[in-house]
Amino acid sequence: SHRYKKSQWGPYGPVPYLRRNRPSIHQLAKPQAKRYRNKWARGKIWLSGALKGAPHKKGVVTKVYIKNPKKPNSANRKVCNVTLSNKEKIRCVIPGIGHNLFEHSSVLIRGGKSRDLIGFHYKVVRGKYDCKPVIGRKSSRSKYGVKKPK
Repeated sequence: SHRYKKSQWGPYGPVPYLRRNRPSIHQLAKPQAKRYRNKWARGKIWLSGALKGAPHKKGVVTKVYIKNPKKPNSANRKVCNVTLSNKEKIRCVIPGIGHNLFEHSSVLIRGGKSRDLIGFHYKVVRGKYDCKPVIGRKSSRSKYGVKKPK
């Protein structure tokens, strides 16, 4: 009399049945069940994080300061704390050379991790609201809010 069925035995003993990445019955019974239907195939529900599945969110800068990256890099990265429109507080990187942000500036936030700064998973969108585009930028202009030169 085994506790496990024959199909639940692996090469090194019993393998417990995992419910990972499967929607529960309660989730499927909800009115917004469409959100969970492909959960098993997709692997994750992208409703975690401060953006809550949105591509961008508007926020207000609460503090602008400088951080040093982790080893082996060495620089002064310009970063800021932002309170989003959904009242979440996040830490963001300000990309590009130079900026005009200070406390109470309105900014647009997008996702994007800074690999050499720990805990900074969002970036400020340049050229939107109070954040000006990078001056004199010629390459990768779309990332820094620069219009096409004439």
